[in-house]
Amino acid sequence: MIPRYSRPEMAAVWSDAHRLDLMLETELLVCEALARRGVIPEAAVAELRSQASVDPARVAEIEAEVKHDVIAFVSAAAETVGEAGRFLHFGMTSSDVLDTALALQLVEASRLLEEGIAKLREAVGRRAREHRSTVMAGRTHQGIAWAKLSGAVGSYAHNGPDIEAEVLERLGLRPETVSTQVVPRDRHAAFLGALALVAAAVERFATEVRHMQRTELLEALEPFSSGQKGSSAMPHKRNPILTENLCGLARLVRSHAAIGLENIALWHERDISHSSAERVIMPDATITADFMLARMTTVIEGLEVRPETMAANLDKSGGRWASERLLLALVDRGTAREEAYRWVQRCAMADGDFRKTVAADPDITAQLTAPELADVLDLEHALRHVDTIIDRALEG
Repeated sequence: MIPRYSRPEMAAVWSDAHRLDLMLETELLVCEALARRGVIPEAAVAELRSQASVDPARVAEIEAEVKHDVIAFVSAAAETVGEAGRFLHFGMTSSDVLDTALALQLVEASRLLEEGIAKLREAVGRRAREHRSTVMAGRTHQGIAWAKLSGAVGSYAHNGPDIEAEVLERLGLRPETVSTQVVPRDRHAAFLGALALVAAAVERFATEVRHMQRTELLEALEPFSSGQKGSSAMPHKRNPILTENLCGLARLVRSHAAIGLENIALWHERDISHSSAERVIMPDATITADFMLARMTTVIEGLEVRPETMAANLDKSGGRWASERLLLALVDRGTAREEAYRWVQRCAMADGDFRKTVAADPDITAQLTAPELADVLDLEHALRHVDTIIDRALEG
């Protein structure tokens, strides 16, 4: 729900209609790129670009039936262009269009926020110049001395900025642009937020290791040293204790980030409510994050990977992982997307080996020959860009 206090421009960025328009534009650009490569007809793309539209009400109506937002979106858009609609969402998955649209929304929102920040800076600067000579009390708790080179209220009442600059340079630090009695706590909150992101990234990998080590998968396992025991009661157990520990610690680091945000607003720009918390969260967050990185390194270095088990688990699907490529092959052959989807879904939902079911389906085999089906079900096709992805990740 859009907050009532949002200005119209920001509310418009997050409206359903605008989100769907961005999703449609993403789809159309993908179609145009595919057409330039000869994958889909130029004429179909021209028809899509000139006629395709999406009605939020129609999307909602379809979604109520299919219980899938992107399928509803694609179906609603396809209805507006006829036969060419079968090329929408060609080779894409839901997150492709959702995440791309979200990125566009975030870019637009960021631009509006930058405009708002610029206006605020202008207003603050104008009032600061207006009140350059206006004097007010610099308030803080009485009797508390806090080491700060700009003085008790940040005004350099005794030691000037030159002293601060000289000393901090020797310490390898930078003077705060505008301080009170303390450095504004938004800097600390940003640091704690960065640590929270580090912890979350570690947790992401730790969670995947935990998942892969489940008894039903056993595709990759944490290091398990000689003589180590997994359970006091059950000798067979090999619990993912290292990664479970990391997931718990990530919650702790994230909680410190929340406290850092609470520490930003201080009474009269300087009370000591942040101090007691910082004595705990700053050392704890940095030590914990350091420990997490070291432990995750240990897990990765000693990770027991089982490719054979991975292959066996994949084969349990009977080739169902190829359902998308089969759908696209049928669409490319001229089958309406909705019809092709029903055929493939029918085979995928049936018991037994998907490949055999597909090979015996009269609708599918009427469109694709046995060699073509074999090509569709070839795993190597799905892996052809793996090197590019890995190289890109390692170079990043």
